[in-house]
Amino acid sequence: VCNNVFKASTVKSSAYRMIKKDSDFFIRYSLINPYFYDVWVCNSCGYSAMKSDFHTLRSIEIEQVQKSISPKWKGRLYPEVYNVHVAIERYKLSLLNYITINSKSSKKAINCLKLAWMYRLLETDDAHKMELIFLKQALEGLSDAYYSEDFPIYGMDKYSIMYLIGELNRRLGNTENSLIWFSNVI
Repeated sequence: VCNNVFKASTVKSSAYRMIKKDSDFFIRYSLINPYFYDVWVCNSCGYSAMKSDFHTLRSIEIEQVQKSISPKWKGRLYPEVYNVHVAIERYKLSLLNYITINSKSSKKAINCLKLAWMYRLLETDDAHKMELIFLKQALEGLSDAYYSEDFPIYGMDKYSIMYLIGELNRRLGNTENSLIWFSNVI
């Protein structure tokens, strides 16, 4: 957005170890969690996005960030090693940018899904409520993306998205919708 050059922290793939995978594709890691480093933030102008989307801006979107985000942005000083609280803040900044530039539903949905996962890591009652709020937003966005966007969506084919929609419905207590989506996958 502002042509500022900055360094973004990332995790070498050899540095993290998978412990297990939840039914909604959330991977639990030991030691270093690569999800904490998935959002890049320009400290100069405030533009934030998941690293897979960071370089895919159109000129109209750049103008939106310059008009709506940059004037209100105050730079942040992040620690060298991120924790779940830093990750939540960065995912929220990314979501704000996606909403501001009117990104595709899939981008907002995946951002919300990852935010829900971060709240899941906190394992408190308040965090659980926030997890459900963001899972609901992810479900709405993925449902919209399923009908209006081309596949693959974030590396997932049609059936993976159908399964994920079914699983999010199940986690949110929408049993009938969940069964419909799961049966469509089968």
